[in-house]
Amino acid sequence: MKRPKFIGKFLVWRGEHITERQFIYILSFFIGLISGLAAVVLKNTIHYTHEFLTRGFDIESESYWYLAYPVVGIFLTILFIRYFVKDNIRHGVARILYAISKKNSIIKPHNNYSSIIASTLTIGFGGSVGAEAPIVLTGASIGSSVGRLLRLNYKSTTLLVGCGAAGAIAGIFKAPIAGLIFTLEVLMLDLTIASIVPLLISAVTGATVAYFLMGKEVLFSFDLAESFMLNNIPFFILLGVICGLISLYFTKAAMFIETRFEKISSPVWKLILGGGVLSLLIFIFPTLYGEGYVTITSLLHGDVSYVVENSFFYFLKDNYWLFIGYLILILIFKAVAMSATNGTGGIGGVFAPTLFMGGITGFIVARVINGLNWVHLPESNFALVGMAGLMAGVMHAPLTAIFLIAEITGGYSLLIPLIITATFSFITIMYFEPHSIYTKRLAKRGELITHHKDKAVLTLMNWKKEIEKDLKTIHPDATLRELVKIISRSKRNIFPVVDDENMLLGVVLLDNVRDIMFNHEMYDLTFVRDLMITPPSYVSSTDNMETVMQKFSESGVWNLPVIDNGKYVGFISKSRIFTAYRKVLVQVSDY
Repeated sequence: MKRPKFIGKFLVWRGEHITERQFIYILSFFIGLISGLAAVVLKNTIHYTHEFLTRGFDIESESYWYLAYPVVGIFLTILFIRYFVKDNIRHGVARILYAISKKNSIIKPHNNYSSIIASTLTIGFGGSVGAEAPIVLTGASIGSSVGRLLRLNYKSTTLLVGCGAAGAIAGIFKAPIAGLIFTLEVLMLDLTIASIVPLLISAVTGATVAYFLMGKEVLFSFDLAESFMLNNIPFFILLGVICGLISLYFTKAAMFIETRFEKISSPVWKLILGGGVLSLLIFIFPTLYGEGYVTITSLLHGDVSYVVENSFFYFLKDNYWLFIGYLILILIFKAVAMSATNGTGGIGGVFAPTLFMGGITGFIVARVINGLNWVHLPESNFALVGMAGLMAGVMHAPLTAIFLIAEITGGYSLLIPLIITATFSFITIMYFEPHSIYTKRLAKRGELITHHKDKAVLTLMNWKKEIEKDLKTIHPDATLRELVKIISRSKRNIFPVVDDENMLLGVVLLDNVRDIMFNHEMYDLTFVRDLMITPPSYVSSTDNMETVMQKFSESGVWNLPVIDNGKYVGFISKSRIFTAYRKVLVQVSDY
């Protein structure tokens, strides 16, 4: 990133008058301000696009425009990305995690705005995804851009990335504590005094900006009409287990469907297939259009008729059990609609679909139990708690889920049931799936940074930079005489044996030839192929750092050969890795 000349002068002045910590505080306020504004812009563009396209629809009949809007929106999104952005901006949270673990927290500058435009086109035209992941990527990108512009180190830049994410989440939900905890829990920044204050500043600033510009109704708000009762605890436990199982379905379905779309090479066929499925689902179930927050708000206020507006099933609003069946179908197809949106090329996240499905789940559980006349359960409270339960399961973020719903409801009257349901949901899905929908792909590739300090450092290390390529190689047909000449010119005690195509056949250790290397009678009668041994293990150039360390541990040696499709690359030394480890540990220890 090209830096204006005045930035250099400013940094000199800053170094003389402002401490490093004070400077981070100032930057965190600035980033929170911009992230909050970005959240306001995105929510308004999506809202007014949606309003413009759906104004005048007859609530008692289906609208055939639902067959066209989603395909048009995704088509415009694909054109924008292909011909303007020219980069992959899908899966915003996963891209942030990857940038932190493998890109020194560097996020490309176009993410400052590209996700806002792309997600507006996708969601405003009906894409069944959420705006939270795009706005989190936008906020994180703003933090990364500021860090790069001011030439901050990895620790400070990563902290600013977290500040941008916290400000964005706080702004879009008007929930500063949830923004802070999301950054610590999902982006896996360490909780230290040095990091928590800047994150708090950004979160509070982002929420304040959103509150000032949009008022109380940032997304949806709800004042509890019924308080928590102790005798409902078993039902909240049941809800937690159900949320965990539905979270598993959500994660598996999303990964399966998106993987299938990735195998379709033709963008045209991908759009036709995915757009067709999405449009048909929205036509049959209009409540799948967009983020779905209006549907949740309606259920919270007891207005069930909104769920069936503009659909074939408007008559179901007065039939108790058939309406529950309709909600179950919505619950099943929401995951399909979301995956079809993202798999086809739309831009959006899983945050809103998770809250949508959680609210539907909680409402269904309460309504079924009420219909059986066992007890009377507050359906709105169960819908809210269900939102936390599914978020805890899908995102593996129980604390974020608890405090987000608590802040949305304007208090902590539901804190106990939120904790119960979120905990049981998290425990349930962890039994089946140890990684969240955000981290599953990264963890599989060994590119996920975690709260575990040792694993985090190993993930951040680029072990390929430590490969030693100065070792003298020798051919297997070479004689002991030739080997001795190479030994005399080498400062190492390991000699890789390679053939004419540079394929590694084995190694010769100096200790194994020390007894015969001065026996001149054997010089021309002994060949390297008779002296070489097979290494106890090999390191592939595609291995991640954790695999490399595991091979060192299992082999018990200090040096291992590195190969690429069988061809010799060099040697990796455990001592060099330890030296590099200490350097990276110093970089990440403060924050």
